[in-house]
Amino acid sequence: MITHTAAEAAHHGQGLVAIAVVIAVAALLGLGFLRLRQPPLVGFILAGVALGPTGFGLISNSGNVTLLAEMGVVVLLFFIGMELSIKAFVLSLRQALLVAGGQVVAALAAAALIALITGASIAEGLILGFVIAMSSTVVAMKMLDDMGELRSETGRIAIGVLIAQDIAVVPMLILVSSLGGDELRIGTILVKMVVAIAILAGLLWWFGRHGKLRIPFSEELEDKVEILALGALALCFGAAAISGVAGMSPAYGAFLSGIVLGNSTLRSRIIPVIEPIQSVLLVVFFLSIGLLIDLDFIGENVWAVLSAAIIVIAAKTVLNIFLLRKTGSSPQIALIAGLSMAQIGEFSFVLAAAGLSAGALDLDIYRVAIAVTAVSLLVSPLWVSMMHRLENIASEHLDSYKHAFAVAYARELQEVSKQGAALAGARWSLRLRYRAFRLARHHRRRVKAEQAAKSAFKEH
Repeated sequence: MITHTAAEAAHHGQGLVAIAVVIAVAALLGLGFLRLRQPPLVGFILAGVALGPTGFGLISNSGNVTLLAEMGVVVLLFFIGMELSIKAFVLSLRQALLVAGGQVVAALAAAALIALITGASIAEGLILGFVIAMSSTVVAMKMLDDMGELRSETGRIAIGVLIAQDIAVVPMLILVSSLGGDELRIGTILVKMVVAIAILAGLLWWFGRHGKLRIPFSEELEDKVEILALGALALCFGAAAISGVAGMSPAYGAFLSGIVLGNSTLRSRIIPVIEPIQSVLLVVFFLSIGLLIDLDFIGENVWAVLSAAIIVIAAKTVLNIFLLRKTGSSPQIALIAGLSMAQIGEFSFVLAAAGLSAGALDLDIYRVAIAVTAVSLLVSPLWVSMMHRLENIASEHLDSYKHAFAVAYARELQEVSKQGAALAGARWSLRLRYRAFRLARHHRRRVKAEQAAKSAFKEH
């Protein structure tokens, strides 16, 4: 009995050591990327990759981490709903819906083409389209905030599109979760989606026309931090549970409860209380993304994964700029906002996992989707650097993207020009030396030939 207790204590001790190492590594990598003025979430993902099953193997069983990550997604949508400014969103609603809709349509067309070429099913093509269409709200907001564009018109338009995408996640999850059955019940899926959209539209309409929702005993609760935190989380997870039982996504219920609480008299008090909890769960979420990444799979298909990620990022950048220009944005705003939304988003992991759980997504396709999404997030610092370089576009009022890139990368282009001139000069110098060498060799041969002829003549 004592031996068994000692063994259990040793096991729990090892578990605590593993947790401590994971938290320390995540904190150090996050701090490192923050010091480099890059999104710390990249460090969190790398921590999960390094410590996961295909890394050093410190975390071999990711079941508990996955549960916490799912809680992180629920709380993230709850927080997005709370921070949603309905009046500001309505101002950019038309452009946001057109751009987000265009992104989804283009992604679905690309996924349908991929499915046709590779022989994947319609459901798999649909899920891949949803995965590609999403952008990262966290990364994009970090980029815009670093540039000081978060509160500008560029930030308002980009955030409007990102919120439209986040809202679109809800019916997407409902659809994806319903695709795995042997018999596809289109009628049931349509009813669920219509009900979900109708409830959401009704809430947005109501709060757009009316004032703040007054919560009973709000004055007594304002200073009770513990009650505010517990009450908000109870509302979040309670609404998520009801939504899940009703056959919809738990994230949908959390998002609706966030909208309700965000338009109440307690909003300003609850946000600072919930934000630290949401941040911790969000770190766990990105850690779990790292745990999902299969390094062996990426190692075997490294060029295919990198090529797919680069193609997706480049295509999304061009598509975003095109859609923003067509919906009325200036070239400067379209360029910066389009770059900020070029990566694949964190909800893509959720959509891919939902498709795998429902049996609608093949394991190999799931691995590809996870790998490409993770790589697109990991290379986001390069996009941050590009955006910092293009920051002067807004002040220069440049109308040509070619001119904009020439100004942003003038130093590099000048250096390349110098190197090119130096290379051309070196090449010309080598050519002259080669000609001189050939002439000298020809001259020596001729002298030797003349000398040999004179010697022969004398002997004769």
